[in-house]
Amino acid sequence: MIKSMTGYGSGKYENDGREYTIEIKTVNHRYSDVTIKMPRYLVFLEDKLRQYIIQSIPRGKTDVYISLVNMSDKGKSIKVDRQLAKKYIEEMKALVDEYNITDDITATSVMRMPDILSIENEADESLYWEELKKATDVAIDNIVEARKIEGERLKNDIEKRLIVIENNILFVEEKSSGLVEEYKKKLENRLKELEANNIIDESRLGAELVLYADKTSICEEITRLKSHIISFRQFLNNSDGPIGKKIDFLVQEMNREVNTIGSKANCIDITKYVVDTKNEIENIREQIQNIE
Repeated sequence: MIKSMTGYGSGKYENDGREYTIEIKTVNHRYSDVTIKMPRYLVFLEDKLRQYIIQSIPRGKTDVYISLVNMSDKGKSIKVDRQLAKKYIEEMKALVDEYNITDDITATSVMRMPDILSIENEADESLYWEELKKATDVAIDNIVEARKIEGERLKNDIEKRLIVIENNILFVEEKSSGLVEEYKKKLENRLKELEANNIIDESRLGAELVLYADKTSICEEITRLKSHIISFRQFLNNSDGPIGKKIDFLVQEMNREVNTIGSKANCIDITKYVVDTKNEIENIREQIQNIE
């Protein structure tokens, strides 16, 4: 199924007082680029999470935002810098003795001193990973579904434009088949105007027509264009993985064939259809920039 590279998904998971929230936003990008913003004490899971996300979102610019509200006691610990506390107490007692002031040193007053207490979150990797992964799975499911919906819209639009291109090709093919005959009539009329029928014989006229036919032949270009359209539809309807780069190459090839047709076909009617076809191809090119 075709997927867009633009989407948004979020997920939550709560267990034992820990609530994880994850948001994933993606936009189009040539490669896979995953940026993760998460609490400092979960940073050790960043690379693991990045690889996990890439398995489901292999292409695009991906921004991930994670928050964790932890109301449980799991992994939390209070650390007391006893050496620093000892220094504080010694200096406080020195002040009491030196200035003969009231000694009101208490444990509470010492604990209020800067850098005495620190709260650490000693993360249990397996616990945090399994819980975070559950929230991530929900977010990934949501964003993948959003990308599929947008991908289906892009697919429908591209298929309509392929039909227009296909119809244009059929017109150009039919019109080009009569170009040699038209050129022959123009030559004959021109010769009559110049009263030069006896100057250029039929063999010379035939040779001129062969040269013209070879110069203006667009059979190969039309055949290749038809083949590219068939391949394009196969990618749109029968691919499970990323196809953006593959169909981008096809669009480049289609554009090249149409340019060649435009330069060869010496016919204003064909030129009009070539211009319209190039416009449709350019619209498709813009659309596929957002396809995974």
